[in-house]
Amino acid sequence: MDIQLKKGVLDLCVLSLLTKKDRYGYELVNEISKTITISEGTIYPLLRRLKRDGYVTTYLEESAEGAPRKYYQLTSSGKKLEKQLEQEWVSFVEKVGKFLNERGGKQDG
Repeated sequence: MDIQLKKGVLDLCVLSLLTKKDRYGYELVNEISKTITISEGTIYPLLRRLKRDGYVTTYLEESAEGAPRKYYQLTSSGKKLEKQLEQEWVSFVEKVGKFLNERGGKQDG
C-alpha cells in the first residue's frame, strides 16, 4: 500500500480500534498490522499527536508481563473525530469506486 495513502487512514484505524476498548501502543500496532503493514515508529508519533490535540487521554496500568503499560482512551472529541473520519472515508471510497466502475474493471496497460 502506498505510504501516503496509508498515513491518511491510520488515524481512522487507531480511532476506530479505540472505540471498541482502550489499548496500549504495541497492541494497536499488532492489531493494525494484521491488515496493514505498519511499524511502531509510525504509530507512536500519531498517538502523541492525537493526545496533544485532545482526541485521546492516557493512563498507566500494571502489566503481568513487565513494566506498566500506557493505555490510550478516546475522549468525547476523539469519538466525534472518529465518526467524522469514518463518514469521510466511506464517501471517499464510494467516489473512487465510481471511477473504477466507469473503467468497467479494465486494466489499462
